[in-house]
Amino acid sequence: MAALYLSPKEFGLNRNMNPLARHIHAVPPSGIRRFFEIAATMEDVISLGIGEPDFVTPQPIVEAAVASLAAGKTGYTSNAGLLSLREAIAKHLATSYGLTVSPSQVLITVGVSEALQLAMLALLNPGDEILIPEPCFVSYGPAAAFAHGRVVYVPTSAKRKFEVTAEDIAQRITPRTKLLFLAYPSNPTGAVLRRETLLDIAELAEKHNFLVLSDEIYDQLIYGDAHKRGHTCVPTLDALRERTVLLGGFSKAYAMTGWRIGFAVAPPDIYKGLYKVHQYLVMSAPTMAQYGALAALEECASHVEEMRQAYEVRRRLIVDGLRVAGLPTFEPEGAFYCFPDIRSTGLSSEDFAQGLLRDEKVAVVPGDAFGPSGAGFVRCSYATADHLVEEAIRRIARFVRKAQAA
Repeated sequence: MAALYLSPKEFGLNRNMNPLARHIHAVPPSGIRRFFEIAATMEDVISLGIGEPDFVTPQPIVEAAVASLAAGKTGYTSNAGLLSLREAIAKHLATSYGLTVSPSQVLITVGVSEALQLAMLALLNPGDEILIPEPCFVSYGPAAAFAHGRVVYVPTSAKRKFEVTAEDIAQRITPRTKLLFLAYPSNPTGAVLRRETLLDIAELAEKHNFLVLSDEIYDQLIYGDAHKRGHTCVPTLDALRERTVLLGGFSKAYAMTGWRIGFAVAPPDIYKGLYKVHQYLVMSAPTMAQYGALAALEECASHVEEMRQAYEVRRRLIVDGLRVAGLPTFEPEGAFYCFPDIRSTGLSSEDFAQGLLRDEKVAVVPGDAFGPSGAGFVRCSYATADHLVEEAIRRIARFVRKAQAA
């Protein structure tokens, strides 16, 4: 049997060669973390930068996890995850969106981050193109690059409420297009994809025979008219049912960011590929966190609604406050972010964010950290207490007045 390991000499390497792979070098550091690190060294900073609920995990979830530990349930689960949790997720999708899936199509992952990377690795061949609407969360493009896919970004704009359209997508389809990535409600913009828009995209997917990867981690956090309409789960559309990998999780709606529990739902043939990668990468998601997630689905719907209503109040505070401060802000309908236009200050997104942090101790993220379409905007998270949102608005207004007067 041939050896699996070759020495550097046998492999043709030399000591001066850079040890990192080219595709790792090609990925820039996260444009978000830099501002967190700076803010962490300062006092009296109000952070509107971090995308993490300020609520603690609901007590029934904590109690279920503690009970599992006390009962000695500290070993691996099956690779796919607890059957009871997979059954609960399938039931939740059926009850909430009318999506019928078997528990055997549900894979429990270490957060949505793992589910995302699994899908990229399982679906993309080197050189396959993936279309990603931007502005978008910073990890999407790198996850595709790590799978040796070719990322084609699809610009969106405030004029269209940062909602990607079938026309936008069609202009960038080539014979190499294999996958379309959708992430609505959106981080960083708070945009929501309307059902009629999604139906047009579904026709396009059928015509050009590409797959869809849909990150719906914020599905339960929608507001205003979008809440009245209800979230459209992508694979509920007939044309997309057998060509979509659905990603979801517990971090945002259930305030479980540190628990690292997510899931992927896929058609059987695609599921096999996700399962295989997951099996070799992580074995299984944390056992106690899986028991916590089960309690989340079975006992915490009222907690989710309480948090959603609190975010709704904060959304109004921050959007109205930013507009009064002189920053045009389109109406976000989901997640817990808004994306104000700061071009009236004459500052770039980077200079605005740095100046605001330095002068007023408010941390936001430059919009172009999420892609070129974010230039001239910043991302503000309202996953923080009401009084801090109000104080942040006062500081932002003061900074804007000085910048516009300069």
